[in-house]
Amino acid sequence: MFTTALVCLAMNVYWEARSQSTAGQIAVAQVVINRVNDSRYPENVCSVVTQGVVHSGTDLPVRHKCQFSWYCDGKKDYPKDHGAWANSMMVAISVLDGKTVDMLDGATHYHAVNVYPDWAVTKTRTARIDDHIFYRWEK
Repeated sequence: MFTTALVCLAMNVYWEARSQSTAGQIAVAQVVINRVNDSRYPENVCSVVTQGVVHSGTDLPVRHKCQFSWYCDGKKDYPKDHGAWANSMMVAISVLDGKTVDMLDGATHYHAVNVYPDWAVTKTRTARIDDHIFYRWEK
């Protein structure tokens, strides 16, 4: 399990957007922060990143039932690309330190452009950055 907001956010940036531009990586990180700031989600970065259905009586995630698919895809979650990991850490530091702006108009959701999840029709589209489309969940 991850232990700090920085590591949790960097892991999410790495696994969700390491091949995207810096703007795309910041956007993915910002979605996590927007969720932390939304009362419908957990109150801290690590809980948002690891949110999902767990097996009864455990904290083990059910495969493919997490908010962020990489977390419960059954694969090892160790970054192998050291350069991309270092960049993910820098993005996470910048976002956590408030050195970036929310260019997503409060988006709490995103998906890759090559899929169209059922939930997308219930959210307000706010942006497309690189290979992700971002949405806000209206209150």
